[in-house]
Amino acid sequence: MSRHRPSPDEPWPGWTPSRAVHAVYGEHLVRIGQLIPAVLCMHVMDRQGLAAAHTAGRRDLVDSQVASVAMECRDDLLESAVVLEALALYHGHGSYLPRPYQETSAPVPTDVELRTDASDVADELVHHDHQHGTSTTGNIPAGLKADCADGQRDAVRSYARREWITRQERWSGT
Repeated sequence: MSRHRPSPDEPWPGWTPSRAVHAVYGEHLVRIGQLIPAVLCMHVMDRQGLAAAHTAGRRDLVDSQVASVAMECRDDLLESAVVLEALALYHGHGSYLPRPYQETSAPVPTDVELRTDASDVADELVHHDHQHGTSTTGNIPAGLKADCADGQRDAVRSYARREWITRQERWSGT
């Protein structure tokens, strides 16, 4: 168990957020620092439990876990988008990979890859909210399409950020 106490100046051990991250998330950086290990571990544990239930022939448990995973999908998308965006902001400002992306032998800079991944996960949140009407802030941007502009990618990231911050403020009563 880590003895690190998240703070806005060091939400994750050894991570000093950039001014861009502070400007966007401010006081919420502590919560992002708490989410990082949860997001990293959550999917592994869910998959292990599902695989074990399937191997044991426990159809009832598989059905129950699949239903639970489906209900938590939006929270997972939201938290993952926020963690990826915070990491992308930490690494600086870059561009995005083209959509659709074709793998090449050239290495992709970390900041570009993280920005792209953050916008792709935020786009999944946008599609989920359009489909299920689960937005809490409204004004859902359009989903991303092939050859989308950087501004459209920024819009879905901004939407995910707005949704997450609104949820945090409602839970904390601020």
